[in-house]
Amino acid sequence: MNSVLYYILYSWMYLHALLPFRMLYILSDILYVFVYKIAGYRLKVVRQNLIGSFPDKSDDERHIIEKEFYHHFCDYFVETLKLLHISDEEMRRRMQFENIELVKDQMKDGNSSLMFLGHYCNWEWITSINLHFKDEGITLGEIYKPLKNKAVDDLFLKIRSRFGPLAITKQDTLRTIIKLRREKKQTLIGFMADQSPAVLNIHYWTSFLNQDTPVFTGVERIAKQTGFSVFYLDMQKVKRGYYKATVRLITDDPQAEPENSITETYIRAMEKTILRNPAYWLWTHKRWKRTREAVEAAHRR
Repeated sequence: MNSVLYYILYSWMYLHALLPFRMLYILSDILYVFVYKIAGYRLKVVRQNLIGSFPDKSDDERHIIEKEFYHHFCDYFVETLKLLHISDEEMRRRMQFENIELVKDQMKDGNSSLMFLGHYCNWEWITSINLHFKDEGITLGEIYKPLKNKAVDDLFLKIRSRFGPLAITKQDTLRTIIKLRREKKQTLIGFMADQSPAVLNIHYWTSFLNQDTPVFTGVERIAKQTGFSVFYLDMQKVKRGYYKATVRLITDDPQAEPENSITETYIRAMEKTILRNPAYWLWTHKRWKRTREAVEAAHRR
């Protein structure tokens, strides 16, 4: 059953991926009406998140962000479809990276590196960074959480593997990193660390977008164990269908950093990115669904 569903979904998505961008954006504009105006997809969650994040903004200002978000969200969907049929040359033109040499310089010693990412702009296009490392013998590793439906999960793995990144499940992260290190394989490993951790994985809270927020500390712990340099990828939307991502070094000596400082630096950088243009962050997730009291109670149990 899953294999049948996979081929049905893949065929539908591939046919749409054959369309030029101008046609895909017409489809996006139509989707916007259905997703936002008619279905109101996760609209309550989006509004709650915007109110909590921007208490000083007026209802009209938040409404403008809300509408822009849904427009971008639909663009994100059709742009992700396009990964099934896009040339390397066009991808390089539409998804540009700055300061790539910074990563290459840090990896000259044969070590791997870690990179903080976020659900901002079109994060699915970030895998095209692999195009800039092919001649270096460096592979992009991407940490992901498997989806519940196997057919859909397999489909997204195919989309995300378009440029050859190594897909690593969350539960296999440390095991895979140790294995790659033993095999002396250099990997630039990306972590989407801006969403809510599982209750038992919450060890640090900070202020993020005006709210008390639990955050992932796993990247920092891995960095301190391995000594890998840590980067942040700062994304910007240049215009429709065009993005720029700037690599920024967080630390090249993680073991010398105070506890939680690497995590805190990432959170502040992610917050700055979002505040530059809030509409391009993923507001549909329940980022602030956990409270300190509930988490502490769960830890005691």
